Amino acid sequence: MPLALVVGADRGIAHAICRQLAARGDQVIAACLGPESDLARLGVRVETGIDVTSDQAVARLADRLRGVRLDWLLHVAGVLGVDEFGAIDFDDMRRQFEINTLGPLRVAQALAGCLGAGSKVGIVTSRVGSLADNGSGGLYAYRVSKAGANMVALNLHHDLSKRGIAVVALHPGTVATDLTKNFPGNLTYIQPDEAAAGLIRRMDELTLASSGEFRHANGQKLPW
Repeated sequence: MPLALVVGADRGIAHAICRQLAARGDQVIAACLGPESDLARLGVRVETGIDVTSDQAVARLADRLRGVRLDWLLHVAGVLGVDEFGAIDFDDMRRQFEINTLGPLRVAQALAGCLGAGSKVGIVTSRVGSLADNGSGGLYAYRVSKAGANMVALNLHHDLSKRGIAVVALHPGTVATDLTKNFPGNLTYIQPDEAAAGLIRRMDELTLASSGEFRHANGQKLPW
């Protein structure tokens, strides 16, 4: 059975991914920030206290997984803060950058020893981080941090594909979670289970030939 590590699995999309993978018989490790998770009842191995902004916390996760070979590393942990030009909170911008941009890079670097030829890395980012797709502005902290996450994914593709490891940047869609409850605009939202199913399909179909792409959960190829 394949083994997937899902980072940020306390709730929302990542929690749904863990449930769906476990239901189909995959082995799953859920990396959670909080101290408890109901995922253990499903046979999921739960690793708690995983703060992706902390070198020490991520190093502890790497120590716990020493000798484990991961088929999937799927980084979902993220945060969204709403801002606009003229009222930007730069401390919050740094916080979003730490979580959304440096978080997946910190985790991928620490767990590189758990990855080998045939492994897959997925970084859940957002299409608002696309330079070509930005037609409205605003959301400075979130856009900048997700643009950085996109670059992290593309850089990891160039480095890890040499070892036979495929990497993809993933947009989950506009999902109704705690993350998006204050998101501006009149948008149509999908539920976490639908987003999770799409992301799993994208990871299933990921190969070295398609490594280095930016994909919507619905399969659409997105511009950087």
